[in-house]
Amino acid sequence: MVGQAAQQKRPTRWHILVFLAPALLVYTAVMIIPLFGTLQLSLFNAAERVRYFAGLENFRTLFFDPRWSASFWNALWNNTWFFIIHMAVQNPIGIGLAALLSSPRLRFSAFYRTAIFIPTILSFVIVGFAWKLILSPLWGVAPNLLDLVGLRSLFTPWLGKEEYALTTLGLISVWQFVGIPMMLIYAALLSIPDEVIEAAECDGITGMAQFWKIKLPLILPSIGIISVLTFVGNFNAFDLIYSAQGALAGPNYSTDILGTFLYRTFFGFQLQTGDPYMGSTIASMMFLIILTGVCVYLFAIQTRLRRYQF
Repeated sequence: MVGQAAQQKRPTRWHILVFLAPALLVYTAVMIIPLFGTLQLSLFNAAERVRYFAGLENFRTLFFDPRWSASFWNALWNNTWFFIIHMAVQNPIGIGLAALLSSPRLRFSAFYRTAIFIPTILSFVIVGFAWKLILSPLWGVAPNLLDLVGLRSLFTPWLGKEEYALTTLGLISVWQFVGIPMMLIYAALLSIPDEVIEAAECDGITGMAQFWKIKLPLILPSIGIISVLTFVGNFNAFDLIYSAQGALAGPNYSTDILGTFLYRTFFGFQLQTGDPYMGSTIASMMFLIILTGVCVYLFAIQTRLRRYQF
């Protein structure tokens, strides 16, 4: 009876709903409603300006129609390669930089962290245009810099060759965003209790052995979060490719990713007429790919990483 009376007297915390309501309303208006609108639009098509329900016909066209499938699979593979570059280059470098900067014996670590993180806050347009100028074979500074160290023969128009353009843009993106995994891992390393480090030192585990045997297993959940953020960010990528290579993602669509493919399809470009129905289909596929990747992380990977948490 006493417990029931206490529950009845417990006040309803309406202030929580009041504080959350503005954010929920904005998120719903900006994200949820457009998302469901896009998914709905992908199930329709138009013939002679008459809209009709097409079901999954647009997806079948995207996958199997030669007019669409070649561009879609090319963009999907390019997006996958773009993601692989970030996972194989950006995140390991970010982890290594965080491990170095977390050392208490390193001087001016705050300056290094700031210098590495500054490119992250730069605009995509500025980064894309600046690197396009730097790597230009006509007026860029890259040929002259390589000439100063006797490596002029290694220079090639990396953004102008199909086999190098996408990888070059991926490395430019790595340069811009390596500060994000660095700061996240740096924060995770600082959150490790001093007692754990002291116990490892008492057992004679120091230096790199301490990082591999003690610190790395403890920051695996943070590495998992960085990996899924990298996945989501790369499959939403658009700005850098567009600013550096344009909507056609040249040369010869070698840098075309799902974002630029969606842009050309939905809004149209040059002589190509925009198709909102197929554009919504591409956007829906991007959403499903990202949703699948996030679900795999949440239900297959994160559950295994929890054993390393305190």
